Amino acid sequence: MKKSIRVILAGLLIVPVMALGISLVSPSVQYVSAQSSIKDGASAAKGTDTPDTLFGGDGSVFNNIANAALYVIGAISVLMLIYGGIRYTISGGDTGAVTKAKDTILYAVIGIVVALMAYAIVNFVLGQLIPS
Repeated sequence: MKKSIRVILAGLLIVPVMALGISLVSPSVQYVSAQSSIKDGASAAKGTDTPDTLFGGDGSVFNNIANAALYVIGAISVLMLIYGGIRYTISGGDTGAVTKAKDTILYAVIGIVVALMAYAIVNFVLGQLIPS
């Protein structure tokens, strides 16, 4: 019984001690006048190293990852196009091999088109989200 009372009292004392500690460590508060706009308040609250936009501009992490992934997809599609061309050349008239080679070329061309369209769409959307 005594132990539970001690725990309750310790818990009640921790709250004011934590509040006092936070108030001693926290920086001073700058008050914004009522006539300033919301944008002034947001710029006052923003740190010095905080980016102004959601994605941080052209060099953002999201933009770099998306462009790298689309570059890899495009490169793999070009390699598959070359591979399909080689398979078509060495097929020797075998209808099954020619069909497989044509399918490889077709899917590689579709991959290149998809990669180009995805690159254009991603950069268009990011251009619309990031104010210039």
